[in-house]
Amino acid sequence: MAATLKDATAIVGIGQTPFARHLPESEKELACRAVLAALADAGIAPAEVDAFASYTMEETDEVEVAKSIGAGDVTFFSKVGYGGGGSCATVGHLAAAVATGQATVGVAWRSRKRGSGPRPWTNTAVQLPTPGQWTRPFGLLRPADEIAMLARRYMHEYGATRDHLFNVAMACRNRANENPAAIMYDRPLTREMYMTSRMISEPLCLFDNCLETDGALACVIVSAERARDCRQRPVYVHSVAQGLPAQHHGMVNYWNDDPLTGPAWTAARHLWKHADFGPQDIDVAQIYDAFTPLILLSLEGYGFCARGEGASYTEGGALESGGRLPINTGGGGLSEAYVHGFNLINEGVKQLRGTSTAQVPGAATCLVTAGEGVPTSALLLRA
Repeated sequence: MAATLKDATAIVGIGQTPFARHLPESEKELACRAVLAALADAGIAPAEVDAFASYTMEETDEVEVAKSIGAGDVTFFSKVGYGGGGSCATVGHLAAAVATGQATVGVAWRSRKRGSGPRPWTNTAVQLPTPGQWTRPFGLLRPADEIAMLARRYMHEYGATRDHLFNVAMACRNRANENPAAIMYDRPLTREMYMTSRMISEPLCLFDNCLETDGALACVIVSAERARDCRQRPVYVHSVAQGLPAQHHGMVNYWNDDPLTGPAWTAARHLWKHADFGPQDIDVAQIYDAFTPLILLSLEGYGFCARGEGASYTEGGALESGGRLPINTGGGGLSEAYVHGFNLINEGVKQLRGTSTAQVPGAATCLVTAGEGVPTSALLLRA
């Protein structure tokens, strides 16, 4: 029988700092606070941590975190690339390490000062890596510009409209309005506000773009056997996948035969292949939402609807509480906080614990996705 990660490990602790446009603490301090909160949530001492996973764009490395929290000897550590595409993979790497005996207590984290710190694309010294030479001289300077091109192509091919993008933004904002930790908790969104807001990169307006946030989050992964004795109800890591399609060109996917068939499609095939259930069995989804069009592309890539049907899928309140696929129930990157997608992981855990501020009754399965448009990753979690 082939080795599998299916339900071999569980997330037993989650932690986060407050979210804000500006926090006074350093990224290192925010990281350590989130990690310690997650360990306290799990009831596990910092000295027991022997594995770490984070992102390559993380400013704080595992050496500093391990020293600062008082970890013991560390036997596994990894960093996952490609910004928001790495979120779910951090959990996947730790799950593999724990399941194969390389470690016993793993911590994944993400700490950012994106609200008060610099934007990655403002560093002109690194503006022209080889792929960027084909796009940036022609005005695609920011991620918003790159995704706007894909969005325009999608609208042209399939008749999607700004109303469909609004459906996504509205679903995320409505859930944030129920979440006191969300930056947009007390700021409702209306269709008029959306339609009259300034354009950032056509057809993407202000509300199609994620927040700029300071904050940190973390989670703790142990074996399924140990999870039964931890403080919180275990949330099992059922399936994990990463996806880098052939001839991929980050954010714009121009070298592919079909730029609208992005990394989600590659990750999804592997994710479902190793799962005991399919898209029709998902109770709630946390779908990476740096930009609203990514939701449409991900709905198709992960098999919730056919190619070209992502826009129409959003109609009739489908993404709202009580709809056929409630999404981003903490508010997501659009309305809770943008911390490269890690808040989506923690929100998935809350849903399966039954502690979300927008709880889906009886939720037992959750899909969490990382950034679409870049080499990506995804998780299937189950109660």
